Amino acid sequence: MSVSYGTSFAAVEGWLRTFACLLFAGWLVMLPQAPVFAQAGAKPLKLVVLGDSLSAGYNLPGPAAFPVRLQKALTDKGIAVEIANAGVSGDTTSGGLGRLDWSVPDGTQGVILELGANDALRGVDPKIPREALTEIIKRLQARGIKVLLCGMLAPPNYGRDYADKFNAIYPDLAKQFDVPLYPFFLDGVAGESKLNLPDGMHPTAEGVDVVVNKILPTVEAFVAALAPKS
Repeated sequence: MSVSYGTSFAAVEGWLRTFACLLFAGWLVMLPQAPVFAQAGAKPLKLVVLGDSLSAGYNLPGPAAFPVRLQKALTDKGIAVEIANAGVSGDTTSGGLGRLDWSVPDGTQGVILELGANDALRGVDPKIPREALTEIIKRLQARGIKVLLCGMLAPPNYGRDYADKFNAIYPDLAKQFDVPLYPFFLDGVAGESKLNLPDGMHPTAEGVDVVVNKILPTVEAFVAALAPKS
């Protein structure tokens, strides 16, 4: 003998639908929460890497360049960013200053500043990169753009006095302008032949990934400081 819901079918169907909704809602609550930057269609934060060949991706395919790999690493963590590659091979700090306005467009929220390696390789008087980096930071801050300063170390062939003066530029400026400092951009890569191209100076794709992994916590903290406060 079959049983009929009769006139109560609509009520039973409604109850089942409600139960299903509650069950689904409970399941959603149990899911791990996505990082704050990925929620509610958050607009990506706009960053620029202002640098030289070390960050530009010298002799590497485009997808292996530092800005691209860094953006992927952040995206993998649920952090929405768009990172522009404003690296120019052979550029000095003075060159970076000269192209600053068009390299960092309006709407940029943060700049990762990676310049100085070519000054050091050429033995440029440390006063010159100090003055150029000072002006870059001043002009970016005047535009309301935050700066993450990446340090560089002088090669040993110019002697201890030169190295001391050059190496001091980055911590001095970080303190003077109250900007975060990543002490040495090539940390973990410099001097490691397997992580550098045959020239011994530029990272391979694997070397770029080491740079990204090393700097990532610093960049995460930098990006967190840029995010709008809810």
